[in-house]
Amino acid sequence: MRIRYVMEGGIAFFPGLSKPVTIDSRKLPEAEARELERRVQAARFFDQPPQPGPIPRGAADYRQYTLTIQEGSRRHTVQLVDPVEDPNLQALLEFVQAQARSQREAKQGHSTPPSPDKPT
Repeated sequence: MRIRYVMEGGIAFFPGLSKPVTIDSRKLPEAEARELERRVQAARFFDQPPQPGPIPRGAADYRQYTLTIQEGSRRHTVQLVDPVEDPNLQALLEFVQAQARSQREAKQGHSTPPSPDKPT
């Protein structure tokens, strides 16, 4: 299973956080891959409408999340808006966000050379 996660909007714009992140369940530890699959099923992701319901009036600083999940021949994209009302979709989003954070931190750790004035 592959998931593409994109976050847009909000009060502050951070370019690094708006870059798409792809999560491949085959590269996750087995327990995390199973948990991801469980959350996708619990959220009935492939049955969700692609667009959120109406955005509340005056919600100018809301965050929007786009999740695209490909599993075998199935591919589905859903846009979510804060606050996500469905608790199962919220749980899936939180899991994906945690995975995206881990990926970003790992990339930063590998791409940033140690400071010459700090011992390693």
